[in-house]
Amino acid sequence: MSHEAHYKIVIVGGGSGGITVAAQLLRKSRVLRGDIAIIDPAEKHYYQPLWTLVGGGAASKEVTEREQASVIPDGAEWLKDAVTEFYPDENLVITKSGNKLHYDYLVVATGIQIDWHKVRGLKESIGKNGVCSNYSYDFVESTWENISNFKGGNAIFTSPNTPVKCGGAPQKIMYLADDYFRKSSVRSQSNIIFASGGTTIFGVKKYADALNKVIERKKIKTCFKHNLIEIDGEKKQAVFENLDTEERVTMRYDMIHVVPPMSAPNFIKKSTLAASDGWIDVDKYTLQHKRFHNVFGIGDCTNLPTSKTGAAIRKQAPVLVQNLLCQMNAMPLIHEYNGYTSCPLVTGYGSLILAEFDYNSNPDETFPFDQSKERLSMYLLKKELLPVIYWNGMLKGLM
Repeated sequence: MSHEAHYKIVIVGGGSGGITVAAQLLRKSRVLRGDIAIIDPAEKHYYQPLWTLVGGGAASKEVTEREQASVIPDGAEWLKDAVTEFYPDENLVITKSGNKLHYDYLVVATGIQIDWHKVRGLKESIGKNGVCSNYSYDFVESTWENISNFKGGNAIFTSPNTPVKCGGAPQKIMYLADDYFRKSSVRSQSNIIFASGGTTIFGVKKYADALNKVIERKKIKTCFKHNLIEIDGEKKQAVFENLDTEERVTMRYDMIHVVPPMSAPNFIKKSTLAASDGWIDVDKYTLQHKRFHNVFGIGDCTNLPTSKTGAAIRKQAPVLVQNLLCQMNAMPLIHEYNGYTSCPLVTGYGSLILAEFDYNSNPDETFPFDQSKERLSMYLLKKELLPVIYWNGMLKGLM
């Protein structure tokens, strides 16, 4: 039965961005206790950055999953529902259940939509016929099954020409596969192909130079501007569009790791909150919506010109929270996000390049050494320390 309610702050999305913002707001302002609603239909919460290592057989998928109820901060109310419509002129959202939720301030943190259907045959083939993907909790183990059982032939790793969660993830699993193929003595019978809709291996020159050396050392063939459009699981064929010539290019595979196209969620695309490209239209420094000043956006659903990563959210959240509190108190929004993002680029079992950079693609590094070099210490940071920081620090509003 539908109902109406009013909250001081409504947060749409209970992923990394929504939970972190709620937790930080509640730590900074006790008066908000009981007046923040988090709307999200998911019963589970996932630490997705570890799925690369799950797909590579180096971590268990079960450790990446927790009950959503366990991460909702005390003082926030979780509404297990899905927003379907925004009415920012009326300070109103409507949910799938027909509930009308009024707000004084709105935070949009819905994440990104995975468009499995945009590659013909992918939904029918995923998890079988040599087709796998780390971008789904349900199918991530199929990646390890394919890698560990690989006997040689063509191993293709794709990346679409759309924004994706963690732009480096499509290649990380490829480097782990190469490592494993060498350990299992099948690398000499194998061709590893990186077929990407992008134009380069990485967007920041310092790290691209390092990754090109990895590609050369591992003897991986790169096919840039090749966008996957179809999978024929029965024939084990992948069809790509050459983005320069619009030609169709068919490649035979023995295994193929697919990174599906991604976009802003459909209910955001059709809303007045969206920019012309479908993403939430926010100021790239303050995270405040450009037209509705009581609305803020964070993370993958926004049009911020930076990589869509959890590390970016970690830096965006305190800026958003401070500026939201300034807006609530009729003060100037003086806090700025510089576009910081991070991509821990796994280059093998026990080696990692920690890419950190800002809006201008300038390195913005944490450690006092050259982070473009492959290091065991940075691999252990990703595998052991970052999940602890996420669950016990970030989601609790401590960082």
